[in-house]
Amino acid sequence: MVKERARILVVGGGYVGMYTALRLQRRLKRELRQGEVDITVVTPDPYMTYQPFLPEAAAGSISPRHVVVPLRRVLDRCHVVIGEVTAVDHAKRTAEVATLATAEERKGATFLEYDELVLAPGSIARTLPVPGLAEHGIGFKTVEEAIGLRNHVIEQMDIASSTRDPAIRDAALTFVFVGGGYAGVEALGELEDMARYATRYYHNVQPEDMKWILVEATDRILPEVGPELGRYTVTELRRRNIQVLLETRLESCADRVAVLSDGQRFPTRTLVWTAGVKPHPVLAATDLPLTPRGRLKCTPQLTVDGVDHAWAAGDAAAVPDVTATEPGTETAPNAQHAVRQARVLGDNIVHALRGEPLDTYAHTYVGSVASLGFHKGVAQVYGRRLKGYPAWFMHRVYHLSRVPTVNRKARVLAEWTLSGLFKREIVSLGSLEHPRAEFELAAGGKPPHSPSDDSNGSS
Repeated sequence: MVKERARILVVGGGYVGMYTALRLQRRLKRELRQGEVDITVVTPDPYMTYQPFLPEAAAGSISPRHVVVPLRRVLDRCHVVIGEVTAVDHAKRTAEVATLATAEERKGATFLEYDELVLAPGSIARTLPVPGLAEHGIGFKTVEEAIGLRNHVIEQMDIASSTRDPAIRDAALTFVFVGGGYAGVEALGELEDMARYATRYYHNVQPEDMKWILVEATDRILPEVGPELGRYTVTELRRRNIQVLLETRLESCADRVAVLSDGQRFPTRTLVWTAGVKPHPVLAATDLPLTPRGRLKCTPQLTVDGVDHAWAAGDAAAVPDVTATEPGTETAPNAQHAVRQARVLGDNIVHALRGEPLDTYAHTYVGSVASLGFHKGVAQVYGRRLKGYPAWFMHRVYHLSRVPTVNRKARVLAEWTLSGLFKREIVSLGSLEHPRAEFELAAGGKPPHSPSDDSNGSS
């Protein structure tokens, strides 16, 4: 039995936020029904994005709607508030929230009171002060960015096929990806595979006309799968005429020219930035202890160290790895740990409400899988290394088993089956980004959107 009415506030609707709230509403059914517990989830988006499927969504293998999970449907016993937590005063048990209605009401931010706090805001892209990056860079962390990048790549092929200017054509067909982690390598592999397939429908664009460049500051890519599979990935990408530049940094991308630390210059209309992530800024606006890297200092029980009634997991939390042999090791900020931490976190909140002992989070890393395009991949699972088709198949099986809800599993499996029977879709829907442009022109308003107005060149 819960001793007294508890108000639980979950900040963030990603892996940790959604799975924690889901665990809580399952474990506290009776308490929720009787009004003894109230769960509020504050999230900027009304859905959870399953990020491992973003590269396949960008390649057109999966519909964008099937990469996301609607929170209101899954968390039907929780209060879902669409907004941003901008500050937390844990001493007073209050959180400052800016909602979609805040600007309309002109009353400033609202405040939510809570008894138990779960901080799971995730992370944001880690950028560097590179000239031109803010103006011309494209991220790859959200489903909107993935679909926008797909539209943009196909649009650049349309530009190249319809221009007689060799400089414009060369810049349109040059695609630079910065960052050799999962996001960069998988996005590059899937989009290059898609673009190479699309060239069969262009009479004057061939696969060899395109330049695909991966820039990585360290001496290897995909460190999660180990050095051997990392070297194999480099070899496979170069075999596909993809330039992999190791120990190289992006110095500038001003005026749509990518300038690298080795002196190379690439005029390009496409620069994708996937060079890591950093903690969400809201963590710095709390009175909770942080590590030197800006993450919440946590215990193996997923409580914030030295603070009562505060919990955290995922990218925002520095959780000690109790299975590691070296002292001071923290769990990696990835989806594999986030999903498992969320279950322990939800259980521990229930234990705390009922006055029971807390569980310790302990999980030995199983391995990693990465897709490099259709029927191509690398995987290291339980110490076994897989390459090519077996790794690609393992990648799909693993993530199909992990994507939330039976509804999404069935839809993704159906799309994969259909994509194996029919040809790829290569249509660009770039106009979705500016749906009112045509009507504004017809109504005598602003002129249609110009590619020069867009940071990434999309029309």
